[in-house]
Amino acid sequence: MNTPEAPDRIDLQLIDRLHGDLPLTERPFADIGNELGIGEDEVIERLRHLLARGTLTRFGPLFQIERAGGLFVLAAIEVPAADFERITGIVNAFPEVAHNYRREHRLNMWFVVAAETRDAAFDALSRIEAATGLKVHAFPKEREYFVELRLPAAAGAGHGAV
Repeated sequence: MNTPEAPDRIDLQLIDRLHGDLPLTERPFADIGNELGIGEDEVIERLRHLLARGTLTRFGPLFQIERAGGLFVLAAIEVPAADFERITGIVNAFPEVAHNYRREHRLNMWFVVAAETRDAAFDALSRIEAATGLKVHAFPKEREYFVELRLPAAAGAGHGAV
């Protein structure tokens, strides 16, 4: 299969299909492939390409980590504009960093740290601060809200929680 650089229609349908609902079956990728009219091997290969190209940055389950004793912490850093790319690379290299956002604000880099324990989360934040040389502002979750927003990748797909 030659997947082009930009995601094609099937890639976009695959992204939409995998957002939030992986079949709990013996061969979930075969089941999804059947829905999309492609084979299991092609589903897996397309996911590999989407990850390798950076179209998808992560593919895996989302856990309510606090139920297992862990912690998610929202954090922010004020990064000089000229150094943003370098600092992004440093922050994203930490396995505890779940995702990272650039914002138009004095605190222009926001990211989430996920760890198995509270101590491990704050240790990761300290290591990020040491590695970047920048002050990390931590905002631990006080209350949880569930807001599921799905923005479709494929043209013509619906949006919102399904």
